[in-house]
Amino acid sequence: MKVLITGITGFAGSHLAEYLLAEHPEVEIYGTYRWRSRMDNIEHLTGEGGETVHLVECELRDASSVRSAIEASRPDLVFHLAAQSFVPSSWSQPNDTITSNLSGQTNLFEAIRSLGLDPVIQIACSSEQYGMVLPEETPIKETNPLRPLSPYAVSKVGQDFLGYQYFMSYGLKVVRTRGFNHTGPRRGDVFVTSNFARQVARIELGLAPPVIRVGNLDAVRDFTDVRDMVRAYWLAVTKARPGEVYNIATGCGMTIREMLDRLVALAKVEVKVETDPARLRPSDVEILIGDASKFRADTGWEPRVPFEKTLEDTLDFWRQRESGPKAGASRELTIPS
Repeated sequence: MKVLITGITGFAGSHLAEYLLAEHPEVEIYGTYRWRSRMDNIEHLTGEGGETVHLVECELRDASSVRSAIEASRPDLVFHLAAQSFVPSSWSQPNDTITSNLSGQTNLFEAIRSLGLDPVIQIACSSEQYGMVLPEETPIKETNPLRPLSPYAVSKVGQDFLGYQYFMSYGLKVVRTRGFNHTGPRRGDVFVTSNFARQVARIELGLAPPVIRVGNLDAVRDFTDVRDMVRAYWLAVTKARPGEVYNIATGCGMTIREMLDRLVALAKVEVKVETDPARLRPSDVEILIGDASKFRADTGWEPRVPFEKTLEDTLDFWRQRESGPKAGASRELTIPS
């Protein structure tokens, strides 16, 4: 069985490849990357039996590039994770965010159609699509109205509905997952949990003054460990029903302030917190708590990693990253010519 992960060099993509190598060595893994992609997230990847990840250079906004990648991998399962995924960037680059996320997915679908392939395709959508959620609407079900509050969220609504349209129009086996906040080691430092963890690590190492700069701490989020999230992605393509949309969430919400308090409790130094006006958004989603009962019923998924473990591992990742070169030897990756 061949698996294609778009955006394999990213946060979720690298964890998914790691999970598949460890738990499903029977699959052959292909992953798309761009010439400017950072490779440090995947340089350690190999299976216990020496299995390697096959990397295919691909620019998703270029239809011919996508067709070449699909032709090279001819996947049975596709995990479409590549996207412009940073909400604040979508405010400064709205057209690029919407164009990249929608045209890339369209090119992917059209390449699969034109080559006559029939893979199961997981589309990584987002809880940000729900946008303005009323308190009485939580925990949020898949049937909740979509009221997106950022250009990123609008692009994800487009990806979601495009997946449904290609399922209905052409019979593509598309499974749409609306993942709520997921975090863990290797998450980029522009995202809130990693950003705070990196600030703590730098303060501990004497690289920054003992002040953590923050934005809105009152927003409520439902945090899932990335290792639980990628396991859910696998279950989505092997057990979920094509054409359906699923929330992936723990069902437990906490404020960003509570998350920060838990992280600061792990710090080895005393810190204080200051609001940075530059970190505040034009509009913010105030509450996102998901109801994943539909996904659990269809796949049997349950989160396993305690949030304390997520925070510890994320902070340790940044301690190691900020203190010098990462430990561990690089392992082989194959890049077809």
